[in-house]
Amino acid sequence: MCFIREKEKIMKKDFNLVIVGVGGQGQITLLRILEEAALFENKDFKGSELHGLSQRGGSVEVHFRMGKNISSPLVSQGDADLILALEMQEALRSLYYASSKTQFLLNKSIIPIPGEEVLKEDQILNSLRDFTKKIEIVEASKICKEKFQKEILAGVYLLGYAQKKKFLPLKRESLEEGIKKVVPEKYLNENLEAFRLSQS
Repeated sequence: MCFIREKEKIMKKDFNLVIVGVGGQGQITLLRILEEAALFENKDFKGSELHGLSQRGGSVEVHFRMGKNISSPLVSQGDADLILALEMQEALRSLYYASSKTQFLLNKSIIPIPGEEVLKEDQILNSLRDFTKKIEIVEASKICKEKFQKEILAGVYLLGYAQKKKFLPLKRESLEEGIKKVVPEKYLNENLEAFRLSQS
């Protein structure tokens, strides 16, 4: 009986994701892809752009929550299951949502912020390790620049990588459907290729 109740508790667990980066990296597009994928799977979800500073170079943070009877679109303090950072320094801005259970997936990219000190990778990782040991770094920008000459595809690449590693509880075909629904036709093939490349 206890096992059954514990199993039910696990099945009812909400999934909480925070995506951080700077303006121009496609966070809003990623959020819309996730929303379409969740809709495709008939899952309850809510998403939100928290800050809305989407000008190039400004911090952008989006939240995505999925589960049963999701009431708020915002992830609570210490409640993130996955934090996807498209730029490493921006991962530090998301520590409010992190705990020992949080999986960090970092794009190995550091973009100088005007008027602020550029942090080194070790400094960033040391701060993250105070919260969790579950940290994975992927050279998504480098891979997408070499393969497609477009670093902006790093976000879609990381979505695919997260799904493959089971950090993201959505099916591959659902995310592909989301990409098809959201990405303009002239950019669709390269986005699907970047997503599929991360799955190989």
